Amino acid sequence: MIAAMAPTPARQRPTYAEAARTLLRDTLLDAAGDLMRERGWAGTTMAGVAAGAGVSRQTLYHEFGSRSAVAQAYVLREADRFVAAVEAALRSRVADPRGALTAALEVFLGTAQGHPLVRAIVSGDDGDELLALVTTRGGPVLGLATDRLAAVLTAIWTEVDPVRLRGVADCVVRLAISHATLPGAPPAQTAAAVGEVLGPYLEQVVRGTAG
Repeated sequence: MIAAMAPTPARQRPTYAEAARTLLRDTLLDAAGDLMRERGWAGTTMAGVAAGAGVSRQTLYHEFGSRSAVAQAYVLREADRFVAAVEAALRSRVADPRGALTAALEVFLGTAQGHPLVRAIVSGDDGDELLALVTTRGGPVLGLATDRLAAVLTAIWTEVDPVRLRGVADCVVRLAISHATLPGAPPAQTAAAVGEVLGPYLEQVVRGTAG
């Protein structure tokens, strides 16, 4: 007798309510980003975000509660997207850790240069609240970005001690945020300089020679 095949588990998918909420949050945060690009953070109001998203202010306040909560949610989402943007650069040069690091930093800094969040911080246009969310009150952002980058590094260099790779991720995230919010040179030049300093250590970690 042929044994009955076990049923293939259904692919887990979000419920309608979960998908609808994700769409709502993304729509609201996209509207906040558009306003920030046009008017800076000082001109990004709750009324403007609601109007840009095509919802009532009550809906916006129900989802986020305050302008500061919108800012934090936006910063967290964009941090996650920044990490996703550098993953391809890292994966394209697996055999060259120093080159991978330099390429990833250049992608990150180049993307950040024209981003409304970073421009609002750098311009000083009432961007102190945003700056605090990625520096003095940046625990959630740093944690999220470090976790995501550490996961990427561990997936790329599977034989390497994940504790060491997390240490690399933490350093890279902090340096990247610092250079993005206080730029001192073009992205390619900054990325090359950081790669020159941190790249050799990453090479040692990947090759198992770091002490």
